[in-house]
Amino acid sequence: MFQALGFVLFGFVVGVYGTLVGAGGGFLVVPFLLLVKHFAAAEAAGTSLVVVFLNAVSGTIAYARQKRIDYKSGVWFAAAALPGSLAGAYGVNFLSQRSFHIAVGILLGLVALILLVRPHGALAGAHARAAKSAGGLMPVARRVVDAEGNVFEYRYDRFVGLVLSFFVGFLSSLLGIGGGIIHVPALVLLLAFPAHISTATSHFILAITAAMGAASHAALGHVRFGPALAMGAGAVLGAPLGAKLSRKTKGAWILRGLALALLFVGIRLLVQ
Repeated sequence: MFQALGFVLFGFVVGVYGTLVGAGGGFLVVPFLLLVKHFAAAEAAGTSLVVVFLNAVSGTIAYARQKRIDYKSGVWFAAAALPGSLAGAYGVNFLSQRSFHIAVGILLGLVALILLVRPHGALAGAHARAAKSAGGLMPVARRVVDAEGNVFEYRYDRFVGLVLSFFVGFLSSLLGIGGGIIHVPALVLLLAFPAHISTATSHFILAITAAMGAASHAALGHVRFGPALAMGAGAVLGAPLGAKLSRKTKGAWILRGLALALLFVGIRLLVQ
């Protein structure tokens, strides 16, 4: 009874924080299951993806009510991320895990430091790069008006976004975490998405990609459904609160919250 309650409470925290920064929460669930609950690696990944899926669905519903999801871009990016995740699952057998973890850990750490120290500068630089690439291979102009009447206008090169999403799916599969923690900074820093739109759209993408990952792991018997459903229930309750907090939080502070998550994953990869 107390163990189940602990899973629910932990899932609630995952739902709030993961939805606030648009990362889904897999970066918290996997180390918790490995280091605290001593799950096998495959079971930790499979169980985590079920929680991430439930959290992403709940968060997507909350963000949909706020009208902050760029559905058109999200569908394109999810379509590109799915084959990337399959390629990552296959390619993991041909890479040196140690050197790969060190390289990605350093990369995530550097991105985290940029977002922590100069979130406004990072946003300004991203918008400058977007302006220069406005005439790219597949230029796209987007305009999103949320439920409160706030207008978000931005431009990006769809081809760059598709290639980027493929590699996000590839990396997330190799690292064994949901792609949201990589997709959000990529959307903000490389495609100049507004922070609030990137977190909401990332959750929408994550709901699609996590569904396939969770189903695959369930078919392989890698999911422990008791803990998964307990944490998932907590995440479903916490996700709307995370979305509500996101609406009231400035974009720079959302990026700082994401930076802490990136730093956590980067350090974990380097130590591992």
